[in-house]
Amino acid sequence: MPKKNLNPEQQKYQQLQKQHELKRPVLMNCIRAFWVGGLICMIGQAITYFYIYFFNFTEQTAGNPTVATLIFIVMLLTGFGIYDHLGQFGGAGSAVPVTGFGNAVISAAIEHRSEGYVLGVGGNIFKLAGSVIVFGTFSAFVVALIKTIIGMIGG
Repeated sequence: MPKKNLNPEQQKYQQLQKQHELKRPVLMNCIRAFWVGGLICMIGQAITYFYIYFFNFTEQTAGNPTVATLIFIVMLLTGFGIYDHLGQFGGAGSAVPVTGFGNAVISAAIEHRSEGYVLGVGGNIFKLAGSVIVFGTFSAFVVALIKTIIGMIGG
């Protein structure tokens, strides 16, 4: 941030602010995010193997029930307040996998439950998730359109 013409008192305040500013542990946050995200993915892989071994799914078909199971588990953990602690510890590592999506959906529902089931929960449950769905659908459309155009040109 470029310094404009600051008077001596403003310069003194900025120096004081820099002395008391908390330094963020960026490297530690990255390590925590890596391990939390990796743990979530490892649990997802174990659930996938569970569906393959016990319910005769294939690797291609086990993905949908795995995602649904992970979202269900996260919704339970969010309801009990456990996932919030994991999110504070792991940061982006807990938000990037599909579990972050489930947490966002259920958090909005829990936050607005006092307003009633229809207007509170139903009206606010997809506040964040709605934009994710819209942008995800639009991105899939654009990628499919590009693939189709490339396919027509190439062959």
